Amino acid sequence: MSKIVNGASLQPRSGGAPRQIVLLLHGYGSSGSDMISLAPHWRDALPDALFLAPHAPQRCGMMAAGYQWWGLSGLAPQALAAGAASAAPSIDAFIDRKLAQYGLTETDLALVGFSQGTMMALHIGLRRARRVAAVVGYSGMLTGAAELARQEIEKPPVLLVHGAADPVVPLAALHEAESQLTRLGVTVKTHVSPGLGHSVDPLGLALGRDFLAEAFGQG
Repeated sequence: MSKIVNGASLQPRSGGAPRQIVLLLHGYGSSGSDMISLAPHWRDALPDALFLAPHAPQRCGMMAAGYQWWGLSGLAPQALAAGAASAAPSIDAFIDRKLAQYGLTETDLALVGFSQGTMMALHIGLRRARRVAAVVGYSGMLTGAAELARQEIEKPPVLLVHGAADPVVPLAALHEAESQLTRLGVTVKTHVSPGLGHSVDPLGLALGRDFLAEAFGQG
């Protein structure tokens, strides 16, 4: 298991000790330095939150300056499920360290992902031993749904946001994830941004902010 180290972070705007952690998981070929750009949009609504955006432990073979949670060669369901499972222990260990460091629990933790990071946020959020506060996924998909149906899972509230014109992860992935999660008993909210590609727009950011604030009891 590769150890994840801090990539980028943003301390609580309140200036006090963190009362929540928002873990930001970047996409394939990206980095925590990119993903932390979401945090300034959310700080005012979550003044006591520590935002952590680690780099994935593997350098990306396709993009030398970026990182990957696992080597992504396509969107075949079995390969995606295996990839997410292989990357999960490193993220779980990182979460365990950070919760212990700040004396927090899963109820104080939200997972936010983009693309491959969304796959990881959903994978981790549904499989932690205790329920996290929320999962927000942008431009991603759910992996390992068949396996989830055979497991006892946690059911945090989930928000999925996707661009209608996404050329990388098709919009159908959002509808499929919504259907699968609903079947598992997970409460899911979704939003489709018209004309948006593989990205996050201002409305998507605002929806994520409000969803996290509500999950942490600050809405």
